Amino acid sequence: MKKGIRNTAVLLTVTWLSILLLACGNQSSTPAAGTEDSSATAETQANGATTDQEKTASDDSQDGETRMFKDWTGHDVKVPVTPKRVIYHGEVTGDLLALGVVPVGLLRQEGTVYEDQVAQAEDVGFPLNVEKALALNPDLIIFSNSDEAQYDQISKVAPTVTFDSFATVEDRMRILGDLLNKKQEAETWITAYTKATQEMWQQLHENGLREGETASVFTMYPGNRLFVMAGAGLPQFLYGKDGLKPTAEIQKVLDEGMGFAEIAAEKMTEVAGDRIFILDPETDDAKQSTKDLLDSTIWKNLPAVKEGKVYHFDIVKASGDALSREWLLQELPKQMMQ
Repeated sequence: MKKGIRNTAVLLTVTWLSILLLACGNQSSTPAAGTEDSSATAETQANGATTDQEKTASDDSQDGETRMFKDWTGHDVKVPVTPKRVIYHGEVTGDLLALGVVPVGLLRQEGTVYEDQVAQAEDVGFPLNVEKALALNPDLIIFSNSDEAQYDQISKVAPTVTFDSFATVEDRMRILGDLLNKKQEAETWITAYTKATQEMWQQLHENGLREGETASVFTMYPGNRLFVMAGAGLPQFLYGKDGLKPTAEIQKVLDEGMGFAEIAAEKMTEVAGDRIFILDPETDDAKQSTKDLLDSTIWKNLPAVKEGKVYHFDIVKASGDALSREWLLQELPKQMMQ
């Protein structure tokens, strides 16, 4: 599950969801987040340099020093010890921001919880526009994609590392903490996030959430296409330690190394959990498809619907990056405890 919305709102909205679905769909060709292979890859990336040459760069190194870093897809890249002008191209910009790094260039998405923090950053587009990237004079490009053809082009601009944006948030923060010379900041964030997450689930269990309850996350894609989401973003958050569980059908999707599955509306009776989460789409046709779904007899007869255990989240805000996770820690209890 690797890689990868504005008309430019509508077009970019479609593009953003396309990145998500493409990224999850490519999972079968690379280790899935949470598997032993993925954990090993994350550990290798988080450790960064393991050779004598790589270890010569310490946290207090002066500007201009470099070291070797092995990225997600196996490239050995000479990177700055302390990058100053970073382009991040992917879905989890909030991870960098949580570490105190504001990229000079990014794949812009309107409506994120961190939108104001990146107002001055340049949108380098999708796919990444090499000319725009060059103009920003980056000293590091972080590319959340395993496409080698794109990598070959982008890596001519500046040192470029591939990055698995669909790994767990803890793995991502440690990898970025190492890459950006922010290891302590990463560990501080992880500790605080882990504590806050445990407290949130404890609060929800004390207020009616039963042990072992299941959840499903659905969203409509343009063209009246219904997807159940499984391994990234909101479901990754929900299915964490102490949280909700995937239904048997969703677990099959996860076991197959897939981040999502397109389903017929009729199959919702098999896929829907004790609690249902809807990711509200951005485009008008997907919004209409969502309305039609919620007006359908199939939907109205689902047990979770009858019991009032349906929750709506903005598809952009309920993302998987660190700052969106912080937002979800506040928003999930608000909805579930109403």
